[in-house]
Amino acid sequence: QVQLVESGGGLVQAGDSLRLSCVASGRTFSYYTMGWFRQAPGKEREFVATISRGGGMSDYADSLKGRFTISRDNAKNTVYLQMNSLKPEDTGVYHCAARAGDYGTRSPSGYDYWGQGTQVTVSS
Repeated sequence: QVQLVESGGGLVQAGDSLRLSCVASGRTFSYYTMGWFRQAPGKEREFVATISRGGGMSDYADSLKGRFTISRDNAKNTVYLQMNSLKPEDTGVYHCAARAGDYGTRSPSGYDYWGQGTQVTVSS
């Protein structure tokens, strides 16, 4: 089992950047494929990005490619989400998630453990 705690959210203006962090504790971090998801008020949770166990492969929601970057540091048990050129439509609660399986899943149902989330609000 693994516990996940996100941080780094906040209130920013359109065009600003934020870097989210998610620290894992429990079972060996490098065992898990990691993902970021977000949920806006009144909407379903949606895929943002995922990264393989060793960090060599990553995938992004099509609408976010070029603005968001996922990375991980297995020595620090941490996965990051660098978000640039933020837009008001990026507002939501951002959750990290861990998958005890192979890389390549965009569906929330494919992830086994979730953090509580960190709020990101982008004003226009």
